[in-house]
Amino acid sequence: MMHLPMTLTKLVNGYTWEQITIGLSESKTFLLKTNNHNQYLKIQSIKTIENLQDEKNRLEWLQGKLPVPKVLHYEKDEENEYLLLSEIKGKDASNQFYENNLPQLMKLLAIGVKMMHGISIKDCPFNEKLEKKVEEARRRVKNGLVDEEDFDEKRSGKTAKQLFQDLIIKKPVNEELVFTHGDYCLPNIIMDNDKVSGFIDMGRAGVADRHQDLALAIRSIRYNFGEEMVPFFLNEYGYEADETKIEYYQLLDEFY
Repeated sequence: MMHLPMTLTKLVNGYTWEQITIGLSESKTFLLKTNNHNQYLKIQSIKTIENLQDEKNRLEWLQGKLPVPKVLHYEKDEENEYLLLSEIKGKDASNQFYENNLPQLMKLLAIGVKMMHGISIKDCPFNEKLEKKVEEARRRVKNGLVDEEDFDEKRSGKTAKQLFQDLIIKKPVNEELVFTHGDYCLPNIIMDNDKVSGFIDMGRAGVADRHQDLALAIRSIRYNFGEEMVPFFLNEYGYEADETKIEYYQLLDEFY
């Protein structure tokens, strides 16, 4: 076990540690296990672009609104942030377990995103609208914080500055605002016994266009299970997606 603050050390005493490597994240995530109780610990440098306190705040606001982990402990020292979370039972949606019944998986993914988009945004304090996201993208480009080696294949070889010009030129004129996950990819959706059991990695959740979630879900479905599964997902969602917006929000994600 690595060096931890004293309070946190007491909370995780007696647990065995297993690092989770699936998904892309600036934080190190560990599954902490005992005989009858599991929990997750995220550890992230205070020097990273995003912070764990954003996720903590969103998870606390979402309690009773969506099945998300409970915040068991949060603290920060001179080097790291630490976020201790309860476990959501089940397997994430990218698990090979689901390959035997992909249409059912697409149905569950659609149910999950409809649950997300059904949350009232009337008093939501988390703004993830385009104006804010584009300005943050601008800041990241200016400060050299965009990983140009990680662009999707269709944008491979371009610079962050080139992509940012596309981001400005192609910016949609309207937003269909709902509560969004912000990173609705298969590893962040947990399934159990043919139902959606919860959502994780909520640090970018907030009010945004519904296509923020649809775009990343479609990209994740294509990557994990193939283009042919996308219509199943969209049919279950029951909404005719705007292909221009799908492309735009996938472009936007290159900066995050």
